[in-house]
Amino acid sequence: MITGPELYFLLCQKFLRTNVPLRMRKLGMDELNRLSVDEFRESAKMPVVVVLDNIRSMHNVGSVFRTADAFLIQGIYLCGYTPQPPHRDINKTALGATDTVEWKYFQDIQEALKELKEEGYRVFAVEQVENSIPLQEMARQHSGKTVVVFGNEVSGVGEGALKLCDGSVEIPQWGMKHSLNISIAAGIVLWELARNYRFDTL
Repeated sequence: MITGPELYFLLCQKFLRTNVPLRMRKLGMDELNRLSVDEFRESAKMPVVVVLDNIRSMHNVGSVFRTADAFLIQGIYLCGYTPQPPHRDINKTALGATDTVEWKYFQDIQEALKELKEEGYRVFAVEQVENSIPLQEMARQHSGKTVVVFGNEVSGVGEGALKLCDGSVEIPQWGMKHSLNISIAAGIVLWELARNYRFDTL
């Protein structure tokens, strides 16, 4: 059976092959089927928790909240000196997502990870280490309760947290820098997890 997104993709391919221009109209805010705060809280979530450890930038924190809202994930754990809502600089990029996405704060990331592991989550650091798993492979193999850990913008995920992780996931890169802003990395990781989870469970 062809799903809605697959049918749309096939129709787009057909139009592209026949050189018939697609008519596009920008949708209004009332056409986006956005959930209310209460509807969001009551919706079934993707069983993914993001852990942010020692993130300095409030804008990065806010961006991760906004992405977490977009993909309807379970929640966010803020650890160490990672800024916490409410704060106007977080909300500049979160745009209200701190009101929808559940979050908790832990001074010590190791305590946060131990709690999540006790609840049955598998924990993956997003880090460049030996024997890391390419993101696309991890997303295909782990559709259950999953934690993804993002570390400091400069030093990355700490050694203590790495020792508690079940594995490490790496975003494939082909350029010179092999470095991504944490909010960009979180968007890529969460989209790949959501893409596999949402379309595989429809």
